[in-house]
Amino acid sequence: MLRHSICALSLATLALPTASALARPPSWAPAHGYRAKSGAIAYRTTDNGIRYWQGSDGRYYCKRGNGTTGLLIGAALGALVGRAIDTRGERVTGTVLGGVAGAVIGREIDRGPTRCR
Repeated sequence: MLRHSICALSLATLALPTASALARPPSWAPAHGYRAKSGAIAYRTTDNGIRYWQGSDGRYYCKRGNGTTGLLIGAALGALVGRAIDTRGERVTGTVLGGVAGAVIGREIDRGPTRCR
């Protein structure tokens, strides 16, 4: 029993350095920050929180919110307003139409007028 434990422990000790060496990406890989080290990406942030950067091809790129928060809040508020307006019958039609209209309007408001080019 003790002999099996010692054998298993020695095999595990030998396997650990090999597994960690195989798990590391090469030093030039993006995981090590190649672009950040070489200065290829310099982020700039505008007043409204949109981040711009210049790619290695010389073009500018940007990242901004996709409007999901506005979509969800707009859908909820639109459904409430649609339900309040549609006072006859089941009121499902007003709720659904209000939710769809609110989602579309909320998403466009959340995304804002800034365009990524």
